[in-house]
Amino acid sequence: MSAMQDARQAGATDPLNISLLIAGEHVSDRERLPIVNPATGQVIGSVACARSDDLDAALGAADKAFQTWRFESVATRAAVLQKAAVLVRERADAIARIMTLEQGKPLAQAHMEVMLCAETFDWYAAEAGRSYGRIMPARTPGARHMVLPEPVGPVAAFTPWNFPALLAARKIAPAIAAGCSVILKPAEETPGSPFALGQALQDAGLPAGVLNIVYGNPASISQHLIASPVIRKITFTGSVPVGRHLAGLAAQQLKPCTLELGGHAPVIVMDDADIEFAATTSAIGKSRNAGQVCTSPTRFYVQRPVYEAFLDRFATSFGGLKTGDGLDPSTEMGPLANSRRIDAMQSLVQDAVQRGAQVRTGGERIDASGYFWQPTILTDVAADALALTSEPFGPVAIVSPFDELDEALHRANDMPVGLAGYAFTRSASHAVTLSERLQVGVMGINSFAVSHTEAPFGGVKDSGYGYEGGVEGLSAFLHHKYVHHS
Repeated sequence: MSAMQDARQAGATDPLNISLLIAGEHVSDRERLPIVNPATGQVIGSVACARSDDLDAALGAADKAFQTWRFESVATRAAVLQKAAVLVRERADAIARIMTLEQGKPLAQAHMEVMLCAETFDWYAAEAGRSYGRIMPARTPGARHMVLPEPVGPVAAFTPWNFPALLAARKIAPAIAAGCSVILKPAEETPGSPFALGQALQDAGLPAGVLNIVYGNPASISQHLIASPVIRKITFTGSVPVGRHLAGLAAQQLKPCTLELGGHAPVIVMDDADIEFAATTSAIGKSRNAGQVCTSPTRFYVQRPVYEAFLDRFATSFGGLKTGDGLDPSTEMGPLANSRRIDAMQSLVQDAVQRGAQVRTGGERIDASGYFWQPTILTDVAADALALTSEPFGPVAIVSPFDELDEALHRANDMPVGLAGYAFTRSASHAVTLSERLQVGVMGINSFAVSHTEAPFGGVKDSGYGYEGGVEGLSAFLHHKYVHHS
């Protein structure tokens, strides 16, 4: 079975044999890495690893394709994205199944992610036609002062394993809409769903070389691509340390970056909140993708009069979730994506307990063949514990009381990262104060929904810079050229 057939069908017993996509061709005869189902620990396929000559071929293809794609009409670019969106929706069940098999998240969450990819393609197809320039009043008679948006050039895009399809779509859709070509480097652990997006774009008529997909050693690939004079823009989603490294490589080449990095999201629960709603919603929000989300709510600061009531209800809801194989329709939380996350959870919990923390619920690996961890709530966590000084990126929540709002805001902001933040309150005054003073890039009040296609998404402080989503997401791939014509 070919890689293209894998991406379209992905039956449970069919191995995933994922290729490179370079200049419109599938390249599979390379060293391969195994793909492991995190729910079972079993190898379910393999992915090809790019050699340096493959990277050079992808760079050449992206450079050549850019010279023509940049001049294609907006209508042509939009038509490709719109047709790809149709194909993604038609193939959504198969792509979602691939994602669950290789990443672990419940099938319903995987299906929603795939549908959001189609929405992203549609939205940027429409937004491409609104990438307006402008004409300014001339300083002298007969002159024209114009600002013309132009595609910035070939893009190197790096995406992680937690949202393997959506984070790829959020990079390639606006880049293609702007007229850029792209070399996409997804995670080797979850190669199938981003490859399926590339296949849909190819089947929708995207010219060869406009999108290339490579896998392999992350450090070698990033260094090779960023150093190339072909690449004119870098976009990355991942950890703070890797983001710093890539930003350094880009700085040596004076290349712009969009960096969406880690978080450690605070949740402030005021005593005027609907506590039942806040607690049950928090359990759902924290369990999404087993907590492997950069915007995952993690540090819960609860006003003292409602602390015990919130904690009791949160522990009941979160601890009572059914954990299991994402293909099981009754599963509410799937496995962690890999064994490294299990090791991380064990280290975080053990360190917290050694420093005096209490385990309210969970705290242990589930005895299963896959990478399952109990939904965990910690209280009385020391300020210097690993769980508070590093992003857990798993189903671990930290709950502590506070007295005054100023105290909660100080503790919430006392972190080097600032991606997402949340609050629960029924007070309009508190909502305004929280939205103004919480140092984050995106915020939800009485909601954990902080990422939408039409809205900008990005962090402050060590959580990165630049935006994905919204008009800002398209602007990231445009250069605004000033032309004075007299």
